[in-house]
Amino acid sequence: MNVEIPYFARHQLSPGGTWISSRQKSLRTFKLADIGEGITECEIIRWAVKEQSAVQSFDPLCEVQSDKASVEITSPYDGVIKQFLVGEGEVAKVGQGLCLIEVAEDDTTHVESTETTGQSPVKTPVQVTHDVAEDTPTEAPPSVNVPLRKHPLDPTNDLSGTATTDHVLATPSVRHFARQHGVDLAAIAPGSGRDGRVEKKDVEAFISKVPVPDEVETASRQQEDVVVDLGRTRHGMWKAMVQSLEIPQFGYSTSLDLTRIHGLLPTLNAHIPAHFLPSASTPSSPRISHMVNPSALYPVPQPPSVPESGRFTKMTYLPFLLKTLAISMMEWPLFRASITPAPAQDTNKPTLTIRPTADLTLALSTPTGLYTPTIPSAQSFSLHALASRVTHLAYLGRQVPCGLTVKDMPRRGGTISVSNVGAIGKGEGASPVLVPGGGVAIVAIGRAKWVWDVSDEFYRPNDDGMEGERRLKIDVSWSVDHRVVEGAELAAFVETWRGWVENPERLIAVAT
Repeated sequence: MNVEIPYFARHQLSPGGTWISSRQKSLRTFKLADIGEGITECEIIRWAVKEQSAVQSFDPLCEVQSDKASVEITSPYDGVIKQFLVGEGEVAKVGQGLCLIEVAEDDTTHVESTETTGQSPVKTPVQVTHDVAEDTPTEAPPSVNVPLRKHPLDPTNDLSGTATTDHVLATPSVRHFARQHGVDLAAIAPGSGRDGRVEKKDVEAFISKVPVPDEVETASRQQEDVVVDLGRTRHGMWKAMVQSLEIPQFGYSTSLDLTRIHGLLPTLNAHIPAHFLPSASTPSSPRISHMVNPSALYPVPQPPSVPESGRFTKMTYLPFLLKTLAISMMEWPLFRASITPAPAQDTNKPTLTIRPTADLTLALSTPTGLYTPTIPSAQSFSLHALASRVTHLAYLGRQVPCGLTVKDMPRRGGTISVSNVGAIGKGEGASPVLVPGGGVAIVAIGRAKWVWDVSDEFYRPNDDGMEGERRLKIDVSWSVDHRVVEGAELAAFVETWRGWVENPERLIAVAT
């Protein structure tokens, strides 16, 4: 008698005809796990698979970006991706479902023999149905116990008795540090951190106990080629530089005179507001404040809260350059513009979107790669507030993993990027590269240096025979999107900027 048994991919009847061993199909909701201490949500950067595509355990599923690092998440199941629950660019909370995966499961279902009862077997309801195989064997094949490696996020995986590197609790930076030194985290677990998390100090302590290899072996190993994979940040830089070739760029270089700004720095450094100073170096109140209380009639407004990482004791030239650049952008709407993609119905006419504020992007070199945080509405910041913001962003970028968040690096970005290459070397010029989506212009700022200026402006005979004047100059190099900005427009804009930089006293009349 032919018996139709739906819902199963394959089955096995015992000689007594009372049990059926089958593989059922069910939907599993794959949830975002806790990928690091203190992380509560992540942005889905990209999906590595498509809906209705097959996936195996440990295959890449998606790439997520938290406020600390980017992490690649792999599949805990063999199955088929049925539906994405969170799209690219959207934010998911820890514990929230990311996608639905159709999984085949081994199961043993009791079915009464049709020869005995004369009735159809009981159908076990599942979510996806399949026809049974045509030939039903009369004897069960011998079972073969093949040890399978289960995914760390598989709910059926019991990690209590095993300790592999994948199962060890550790942050991505610690895993990277351990790989660099050839350390197996399973040999260290559990660590000294919360819930047995392996910390960097645990790896360092383990390394210190490992005997140093023979010098000859070390020298031999150092002569071998080493293949290094590009991380997500450097791979993103790779792709951005390739895309930059699509933009016709116009370059322009000049120098700005910082002599007057240099003369103002001592005064500004001596009067940094207390809430911008580090807690340990907050100056004592002047003697007059002990005699008269300014809040006697009405409380003085409290200053804005400044994180400790944004406090400083010394001003630099960069806040002046950013402030004056932002003011110049307010005078030139063209440099507050971003390219708007062409409408679908007319691909030949792209448009420009003029922003109401001067949004600046900083090119920030960090231990993990190049990041581009943004300072929106830079024209509204005071010089001290700009110095604080730059200090804070630099601090976040130096963290491993990087502490910059999506809020610090919005997808919108700025319309002008600033690269302070002078903070590293003594180069006198640069050729900054403008990438798609990076605004209409980028400027590279060199190192300030004292030079003898004998131009017409400063040429005058001196009693000592020296003709000219010693001035503090800084080189700046520009690249602009030549599809949008003309060479004459860039030159005129830079002269507007020069008028503010070389006459900083004008800032007194500017409302912040």
